[in-house]
Amino acid sequence: MSKYNGHKNYNHWNVSLWINNDEGLYNTARSFCRAYRSKLPAAMAMKQELADAGITHTPDGAPYSVSAIRAAMVEM
Repeated sequence: MSKYNGHKNYNHWNVSLWINNDEGLYNTARSFCRAYRSKLPAAMAMKQELADAGITHTPDGAPYSVSAIRAAMVEM
């Protein structure tokens, strides 16, 4: 049984919570999902865009990783 609402760990859950509940992050993630054929390159591109903007962690400290961003994009 998962402790993190279907996510494999705290980091995936936290990143998903931010991406799916912040309008700007959500719209960014959706645009990357539309631009790429699969979630992995979409997540890689989004992580790079966040890093280029100096954003490496959620506001409460969870790191944005490719796997966590990809997990957040599952239902998109």
